[in-house]
Amino acid sequence: MRALRILLIIAVILGALFTAVDRVAVHLAEGEAADRLRASEGLASTPDVDINGFPFLTQVLGGSLDEVQVGISDYEAGAGEDGKTIRIADLRADLKGVEFSGDFGSAVADSATGTATIAYDELLRTAKAEPTQVAPGITAEVVALSDGGNGKIKVALETTVLGTKLPEPVPVLGSVTVVDGNTVRVRADALPVLGGVEIAESKVRQITDFEQRIDGLPGGISLEKVQAAEDGVEVTVTGKGVRLAG
Repeated sequence: MRALRILLIIAVILGALFTAVDRVAVHLAEGEAADRLRASEGLASTPDVDINGFPFLTQVLGGSLDEVQVGISDYEAGAGEDGKTIRIADLRADLKGVEFSGDFGSAVADSATGTATIAYDELLRTAKAEPTQVAPGITAEVVALSDGGNGKIKVALETTVLGTKLPEPVPVLGSVTVVDGNTVRVRADALPVLGGVEIAESKVRQITDFEQRIDGLPGGISLEKVQAAEDGVEVTVTGKGVRLAG
């Protein structure tokens, strides 16, 4: 009986030691993976990397991690031509089946899903934010974007008629969608009347409708869907064979 108690005590101690070593190992691995990701993506700050699943050491021996969560606070993505960029806030990705090399010099996830936010002021930079003539004596420009409710985006048009600016911007509700996995498109649901004048649809849509291409997201993930929310456009991202490093 005494021997059995001693064996149980030893088993508990060894289990505690293994758990402690396992947690230290995963912490070190998360730091190394974060540094590798920062370097490979050219990030301004070190991302958050959480390796889930226990025990970690047995996953390492198998060369594959069940689940890795990555968080990047601010990511400068490409915005089409001319080297322009657009800031993606709070990019969070949940990666499944991550195959990696021993030094984390390369890591590829079987699949990835995640979310991100594009602030309205960032998206506004791509709209027709300059006075544009839509009819003789009438100009309009986009001055603000905001949440229109029910997943819609509200476009505020400042209108000038014969040199006189209307007292309040004209609100226009629009739908926001993803095109080709890399472009956010905003399109007015219904055309506004500006200055009491019916204006050709093509002229109005030059102002109300616009697109923003987003290139070079980490690991080759792409846009899946978008919708307007309180703080900006919420984006769902997805990917297969997502390369984190190497």
